[in-house]
Amino acid sequence: MERRSFLLGCAIGGLGLAIGPASAQQTQNPATLRVALLPDENAATIIQNALPLKKYLEQALKKDVELIVTTDYSSMIEAMRFGRIEVAYFGPLSYVLAKSKAPAIEPFAVGVSKGSPTYKSVIITRADGPVKSLADIKGKMMGFGDFASTSSHLIPRALLARGGLFGDADYKYVLLGAHDAVARAVQSGQVQAGGLSQEIFKSLVAKGTIDGDKVIVLAESDPIPNYPMVMQGYLAPELKAAIRAAFLELNDKEILKTFRAEAFVATDDHAYDILRETAKLLDLDLSKLKG
Repeated sequence: MERRSFLLGCAIGGLGLAIGPASAQQTQNPATLRVALLPDENAATIIQNALPLKKYLEQALKKDVELIVTTDYSSMIEAMRFGRIEVAYFGPLSYVLAKSKAPAIEPFAVGVSKGSPTYKSVIITRADGPVKSLADIKGKMMGFGDFASTSSHLIPRALLARGGLFGDADYKYVLLGAHDAVARAVQSGQVQAGGLSQEIFKSLVAKGTIDGDKVIVLAESDPIPNYPMVMQGYLAPELKAAIRAAFLELNDKEILKTFRAEAFVATDDHAYDILRETAKLLDLDLSKLKG
C-alpha cells in the first residue's frame, strides 16, 4: 500500500459523529461501550459473526455494547484518535498508525493461534497464471488491501522488496480495500498476484469463496505479531480492568473463532516495534501517514 503521497483519507465513514478534539473528553465510564472491529472483510459479515461477542461483553461488563465497522482502516484510526470508540480490534500496522496519532491508547490483549500470538502474510497467484515465482511479479499488477494493512500491504511489500522488487519501479499495484477483495481479484485475473493474511486466505478457500485449485500460495512471510485489542487510555481504571479481564478470560470457542484465535493473552506496545522497523526499511515515514 504505497501511494506516492503516502497519505490516507481521513473521512469517518458510518459513525455519523462530528469531528473535534472535544469528543475525546468523554466520560471515563460510559454507559455504552463502542467496540470497533477491523474492516478487513465484508462489514455485514463481520457484524453478524461478532454478535455473540456483543452478548458476551454486555454480560461481562454490565453495559450496552455497540459494534462498529468503519468504512476503512483510516476511518477506524481516526475514530480511535478522536474518542469515537472505546475499544478496537486493530491490525498490527493500523495499531501502530493509531498509536502515532493517539499516544495514550493501550494495547492489552492479542489473539493466540496454534499456540503463538503471531500470524503470517501470503502472496497468492493463479495456478495457471504467468507468475511462478516472486521474480515473475516484475512488470505485473500486484493487488494489496488497505494502505494501513499489515498482512495485505506492509509485509507482502517487504517480501517483494527483499527480492529486489519495488512498487511503481518494478511492478504496478492496486489498492482493493479488503483481504477478500484481493483474493477475488487474483482469482478473476484482475491482478496477477496479491497479498493478504494467510488465515483469511485459508478461510476463504474453506468457505468456497476462493477455489484452492485455481489460486495458490506463492510465498509466505515470517511470523508477524497478531492483531491487538486496544482501549482508550482515559477510561476509568476499574473499567479498563474489566475490559482486560473479559478478553483474557474469554474461552468461548465460537467467539474466539471470530478473531481466528484460540485464546487471548496480554500484550503491550513493544510487541509491535517490528512493524515500525519494517516501515523504516521500506522508507515509509509513519508520522506522515494520515490515520
